[in-house]
Amino acid sequence: MTLTDLLPHAGGLIARYPAMAVTAFVGVCSAGLWNPGTPWHQGAVWLIVALVVYTAIDTIHEMIVAFRKGRVGVDLLALLSIASTAMVGEYWAAWLVCLMIRTGEMIEIYAQRRAQESLTALVDAAPATANVVTRTGNDLLSSPWQVRQIDQVKVGDVLIVRPGETVPSDGELLSDRATLDMSAINGESMPVHVGKAGHVLSGSINGEMALAMRVATPPNESQYQRILDLVKTARESRAPIVRTADTLAIPFTILSLILAGAAWALTGNPVRFPQVLVLATPCPLLIAAPVAYMGGTGRLARSSIIIKRQEILEVLGKVTHIFFDKTGTLTSKQPQVTRVELAEGFEHTDSTWILCAAGALESNSVHILAKGIVSAAERTGKETLLATDIRELPGQGVQGVVDGKTVCVGRAEFVVGNGLSLPGKSDEWSQQSRSQWNKWGKAALNEMAAYVSIDGTPAARIILRDVPRPAARASIERLRVLGIHKITMLTGDHMDSAQIVAKEVGIQDVRASLLPEDKFAAVHANRAEQSETDVKHHAEITMMVGDGVNDAPVLAAANVGIAMTDGSSTAASQSSQVVIMNDDIGGVPSAVEIARMTRKIMLQAVVGGLVVATACMVLAAFGLISVVLGALIQEGIDAASILWSLRTAFISQKTLQVVR
Repeated sequence: MTLTDLLPHAGGLIARYPAMAVTAFVGVCSAGLWNPGTPWHQGAVWLIVALVVYTAIDTIHEMIVAFRKGRVGVDLLALLSIASTAMVGEYWAAWLVCLMIRTGEMIEIYAQRRAQESLTALVDAAPATANVVTRTGNDLLSSPWQVRQIDQVKVGDVLIVRPGETVPSDGELLSDRATLDMSAINGESMPVHVGKAGHVLSGSINGEMALAMRVATPPNESQYQRILDLVKTARESRAPIVRTADTLAIPFTILSLILAGAAWALTGNPVRFPQVLVLATPCPLLIAAPVAYMGGTGRLARSSIIIKRQEILEVLGKVTHIFFDKTGTLTSKQPQVTRVELAEGFEHTDSTWILCAAGALESNSVHILAKGIVSAAERTGKETLLATDIRELPGQGVQGVVDGKTVCVGRAEFVVGNGLSLPGKSDEWSQQSRSQWNKWGKAALNEMAAYVSIDGTPAARIILRDVPRPAARASIERLRVLGIHKITMLTGDHMDSAQIVAKEVGIQDVRASLLPEDKFAAVHANRAEQSETDVKHHAEITMMVGDGVNDAPVLAAANVGIAMTDGSSTAASQSSQVVIMNDDIGGVPSAVEIARMTRKIMLQAVVGGLVVATACMVLAAFGLISVVLGALIQEGIDAASILWSLRTAFISQKTLQVVR
């Protein structure tokens, strides 16, 4: 690489860090002019003095800004270090202190940028424009379209999303199929295949073929925009430990001034004062703490966990009592088909066909059991059956024709009644049918049943139940390993049914038959007030984990509310402080682990840096460290503290095992 190649890079660095560039320029010029006894030497001195004045004015401005924000910073120590070194004639030490301040600023900018990379990537990926179809034809992908700003896109617009582009808003797929990369939303690297009329989420990246879609949600209310709003809130917030670091500035400043003043007074040598102070610039307090928390926030984002405010990281790592909602949180969001029981005379019938036939009839129903049956039918991998002449009685069942056979699905009474209405059915048939229902009896306590008849004859019953999420038990065990032993399940279900699920996931404390206000009261009664003192000393720091609209007030009642979402519940996401975007219950223990590791790394950086700086200050008070050497040592302490804090952005899964 030639000098010509380096010039553009140098220009970019100067533009990004002008104060650092000025400081370095003064140092180079002064070194060239430094020749005691010559006029040039005096010019070098005045250059450094001018730099000291410029840096001092800038530092005073920063102090005033911090004070107006209610923060008592430690810039005073930096200001005294600059002034005292220049006043005793240690001009190179004064320049080093200026360099130290500017280097710290430069490292802070770099560290913040690295720590926030995961958050910034989400924001930068947001599409600013959309390809809106202006005139629809038989082939949507061949229709004319124009590029519009994202805020001009309306509900009902037809969009074309080309390969590699980001879906700009939530909507319905009009193309026959599409392959989407949804890693920005759910953190999963595997592509998702969507069929015609399927739901397309904003923030997804289109695969190899262009797709057409109809906008269902305004872009500013879309799933991806909600993620971006959370990210922006997280970036603008400030963790309480950062404020705690600011409060530590007062005792540290007093200690530094006492050591520096005592060294001067006891030795009578004014040089001892700057010798101590150049080591007292507490960069770990100024930069290391916020960098650590920004890194932790970014690390959570990479795990599809978004926190709204960095201060939640502080409380998250101290949680002692976790409340879980049952349905949709510990269990799947909808009942799952566990088996198909065939009736007498249908033992040799393909149960998969019966399930798929029921799924075809239920495909347009909004009933919760219907959704479970349709999902199970889709999972069979069989070709979709076509149902015609569909008639539904809400809350009872549905009847239609599949492959030329009259199929009825629903409650037992509804299915029997429909069978009796068919021509050619005698009272004897009715007795045989009722005999079959009686043999089956009622479904088990924690199960639900949908009955199926074919051409009026009882054929099968489909058993569904609330199935625990596959990762639920392992997540509860991880939380216990982390030392969180108070784990409670809240549900509006009956106690007997709730106990079955609780046993399967490993929870002993169950509170059942609760209304939303009962859940709110249970969580709020144990909640510590959101003050630093109470969070530190209160026996119960509560967390509530939920997923639905009815969980929203309970999430707000806890010290930390975590919403597990796939984008279907905006209210829950808005009421919580933490959002798990990929709807993975394993994100709950991961969030606690990352929060604890972040705090651990931050304390190591802050406390370690201050301890080393204080030890060096004592040595400097005895004259064992010169002013220039002290400035260089402090520069090294600052860099080490910041680099150590940056580790929070790169916490690995293997590292997390140590936190347990």
